[in-house]
Amino acid sequence: MRRWLGLGGLAVIAGLAVFWIVTTPRPLDAAALPANYKADAKNGELLFAAGGCASCHAVPDEGKCDNPHYTDHQRLAGGRCLKTPFGIFNVPNISSDKADGIGGWTDLQFVNAVTMGVTPAGEHYYPAFPFSSYTRMTIPDVLDLKAYLATLPAVSGKARPHELPLPLQWRRMLGGWKFLNFDGKTFATDARQSPEWNRGAYLVQGPGHCGECHTPRDPLGGPLTGWRLAGGPAPEGKGWVPNLTQAKDGLAEWSKHDIASYLGTGLTPVGDSVGGSMVAVQTNMALLPVADRLAIAEYLKSLPPLENPRPKK
Repeated sequence: MRRWLGLGGLAVIAGLAVFWIVTTPRPLDAAALPANYKADAKNGELLFAAGGCASCHAVPDEGKCDNPHYTDHQRLAGGRCLKTPFGIFNVPNISSDKADGIGGWTDLQFVNAVTMGVTPAGEHYYPAFPFSSYTRMTIPDVLDLKAYLATLPAVSGKARPHELPLPLQWRRMLGGWKFLNFDGKTFATDARQSPEWNRGAYLVQGPGHCGECHTPRDPLGGPLTGWRLAGGPAPEGKGWVPNLTQAKDGLAEWSKHDIASYLGTGLTPVGDSVGGSMVAVQTNMALLPVADRLAIAEYLKSLPPLENPRPKK
C-alpha cells in the first residue's frame, strides 16, 4: 500500500511539474526586436485599420458596454464588454495614457502582448484578444502600430475586471489553451504565390484576424482549423458568421472585385448592405488602399470550398 501511495504521489508531482512547464508564459526577449529600427507611424495607421482596433477599444457610444458603435475611433479607453459563452470580457484601455493605457509600455512589452499573448506582468492574455492571429504579424509592423497608437490622445479610465467563472480566473490555465491552439509563428511568404496573394493572406491571417470570427470553434474555444474561414456560430453567442471560402454558401458566386467593393462600400453584389458586427469591420477595411482590398479578395478567392451551412431552426 505504501508503495502504491508513493507511486501515486510521484505521479501527482510529475503531473503538476508538466502542467507548470506547459502553462508557463513564453515571452520573447529583447534580442527578437530589430536593432535601430525606426518605426513608421503611417504604416501603423494602416495596420490599425486592418486590425479593427477601434472596433473593440474605442469608447462605445452612450457609454453602453454592449454597444458596438463608436463615434471617435481615436478615443481608445476601452469600455466594450464582449459577452461570450465563457463569460464577459471587458475590453481594456489601449490609449497613450501612461497610468490607465499603454503609454508607459516598452516596445518589448507591446510586442509580447500583441504577438505572444503575454501581459507586461508576465501573465497570459485571454484569447478574446486575438493574439493567436496577431502572432502572424512581423515585429516591424507591430512596432509601427505602437508608433501610431502613441500619436493618439491619452484617455484616462480603466476597464472593469473580466466577469468569468472561478476556474477561468486563474490565468495560468490559459497556458493549456495556448499549448493546444497557439503556435507563435510569424506569417511565412509562399514563394509559389503572387505578391498580391501573399499580401492578402498576410492581412487576412494576421492583422485582419478574420479567422477569429469566421472559423468555428471547439468546446474549449479553440479554432477548428479544418474548417478555417468556413463560418460558424458567432463568438459572442448570437447569430451566424458567414462562410468566406469558395463554397456555395460562401463566396463562390462573388468575383474578386465584388469582394473588394464590399469591403470598400459595404454593399453586396445584389445591393444588400453590411449588417451586424461586420459594420465596424467594413468601416475599417474601407480605410485600406484599394490594392490591399483587392489582395484580400485575391486570397479569399483561392480558398478551397468548405460547405458549412447554417443549421436549420
